[in-house]
Order: sequence, then C-alpha cells, then structure tokens
Amino acid sequence: MKKVIPASRLRIGMYVHDLNRSWIEHNFLRNQFLIDNEKTLQKILALGEGEISIDTSRGADIEEPLDPVPSAKPRSPSKKSPPAPRPIRLAEERHRAKKLQTEANRIVQGMMNDVRMGKQISVEQVEPVVERIVDSIFRRQDALLPLAQLKNHDNYTFQHSVSVCALMTAFARTMDLPREIIREIATGALLHDVGKATIPDPVLNKPGKLTDAEFEQMKTHAVQSKIILEATPGISPVALSVAALHHERFDGSGYPNRLKGDEIDRYGQMSAIVDVYDAITSDRCYHEGMPPTEALRKMLEWSKFHFNPELVQVFIRSLGIYPTGSLVRLESGRLAIVDEQHPDNLTKPRVKIIFHTRGYYLKPELIDLRHSQDQIVGYEDFRHWKIDPAQWMPH
Repeated sequence: MKKVIPASRLRIGMYVHDLNRSWIEHNFLRNQFLIDNEKTLQKILALGEGEISIDTSRGADIEEPLDPVPSAKPRSPSKKSPPAPRPIRLAEERHRAKKLQTEANRIVQGMMNDVRMGKQISVEQVEPVVERIVDSIFRRQDALLPLAQLKNHDNYTFQHSVSVCALMTAFARTMDLPREIIREIATGALLHDVGKATIPDPVLNKPGKLTDAEFEQMKTHAVQSKIILEATPGISPVALSVAALHHERFDGSGYPNRLKGDEIDRYGQMSAIVDVYDAITSDRCYHEGMPPTEALRKMLEWSKFHFNPELVQVFIRSLGIYPTGSLVRLESGRLAIVDEQHPDNLTKPRVKIIFHTRGYYLKPELIDLRHSQDQIVGYEDFRHWKIDPAQWMPH
C-alpha cells in the first residue's frame, strides 16, 4: 500500500516509494529504497520539509494514523521564502542529455550482455538512468529527443532501446499521465527489446533481408522479453505491458498473440507506435531511415489499420509536426534544423538556418518562426543535400 507522509515522520524500516523530488535535488542513486540505517534517514531529512511516498507492503508502516490536516510549522515572518528554482537553459540541458544518452546506451548494452550470459536483470541498475531520462524530458524535451535520431549500425539495438524510452516518456507526458506511471512506462520502454539478447548474432545483425525462418526466429524476441521481465523482481505490470505488447497491432495483424483493439492495453498500444516510429526513422544496414516528418505522415496513414488513431494524434503532438532535429525548407529557399518546439504553435518552431537550396552553407542563425515573415513550406532529407545531421544536430 502506498502512503504519502511528512518527511518528519519517516523512520528506519520504512520503504521509500518516491522522494517526490527531481534527481537534481538529491544524490540518492534511485528514488525507491529501504531506510535501513540512521545515516540514510538523516540524509533524507536533510533534504528539508516535504512529503515522501512510502510503500507499506515493502517496509514498515507509520505507527499512528495520519492527521487529516498535518499541522504546519509557523513560518518566521523575518525569513524570506526560498527563491523559485532557476529555469534550465536548453543549451545546459543538451549538454547533460548527451552524457545521459551515452550512459544509458552503456547500461542497456551491459544489461543485454548479462542476459546473454544467463544473469538476471537488476531493476536497481536501471532505475537511476530511467529517472534521469524522465527528469530530462520533463525539464526540456527538445534536448534529449533529437539525439534519438543519431544511431550507428553496430549499436542499433542498444540505441533503439534508449530512443524508445525517451520518446515514450514524451508521449506519456503529453497524455498527462501520473509521474509514477510515466516512470514505469519508461522502464518498460528501456527494456522492451531485452529478448533480442536470446537471438543469435548472425540473425540479429544480418546486413540484409531475413529469410522466412530467420524472421520467425527474430519474432520470438517479444515472447522472450516477456519471459525475462516476468522473472525480474520489481518489474511493474505497466512496464511488462510496454515490453510484451510492442509488436501487437490494433487490427490484429501483429505478433505474438494477434491481439486486436482493446485486447491490447493502452501502454502496449503506445509502445507499438513508438517502436515503429523509431525503427523507420533510423538508418539500418539494409535500409535508410525516413525523415521524421515523413515518418509521422506514414504513422498517420497506418493508423487506419495498425495503430490506435487517437493515440497516433497524441504522439504527433508530443513531437511536433516538424520534430526537433529535423530538416525543413523555408519560403526563402533556406534550409533549417528545427531547434525547439512551441507546444502552442507546432507549425512555427524555433529553427537554426544553416544552408541555402542554391547549394551553399549559411552562417548559422536562430530564428523563432512565430516572429518571422519566413515560414516552413516542407520537410527535407539530410542525405539529399549531403548534410551530416550529427554535425548540425542541436547540442
């Protein structure tokens, strides 16, 4: 049972379910843990007044019932209110996001190697990086999401898992889901392809089209992901749905169970959308990825059959019509990379102008299209103009 109690009523033996603080406000490795000694208790109390969520099914309960309205300490009139937290600058968050992406890729790679060697997944190893991804998306999602587009062939499996985690977090945030549910969704997304650790390398990394037999073998990864996660302590039903159902399709054409419509729960419907979007926008050894805006158009088209149409609309809203990091053409003939979204005006993001369609680079210039005569007339492909996206991606 989950309870929210004042921090002052914590005691040794309680299990913290949520510190109810951003990770930048504390230095605990994770948000969920047992208070097993006085040092840990004092470390929490040093964070200051506030409310903490505890889980009485995993630790001690509060000794007496909570007051209906906890009495607040009188505030000294001479003390000033604490200053509002400083807004995080986009450039600052992008610097942090780049390091976070590298760390997350390393953790997923290590986890997949552990599974190959028959070791059990440790949720405690995954929780801190999931928490940081969620926090980053909540602060400035335009920092981490563009990095999802940059992958290399050799590490695609790991990078895809991290990208799906970031995209699912932004998707769930747009749906206004509770923060705890978003964390569980993000955990399932980061682990959704763990079953691929059971697929032989020659099939998993084959640089060409799979044979029918190889494709059938590849499809078993969805079942294997479910089996592995069901045996992992601490995995929630929400996280399990995200991983187990990401290849089911709304029209019943998916696998492994050919579930249809509401037979697939909401979290599985979401993960199916995000998994496909990230796959079709990624360069693979056997196909080139689509520009993000073209991919969103495809997702909209496929929503007539394969995906929940309402959820596809929400997903598009979470990324923007021209997702951050995509290349667009302006009326002036200039090419620009989308730098930051305006949720209230998705057709007029902030962009960085870098190139002219006459064939030459321009001095980079940031322009907010809400206050410009120039407007987007369409999306472009980096490859067509021989522009390296890694060189110009927002960072």
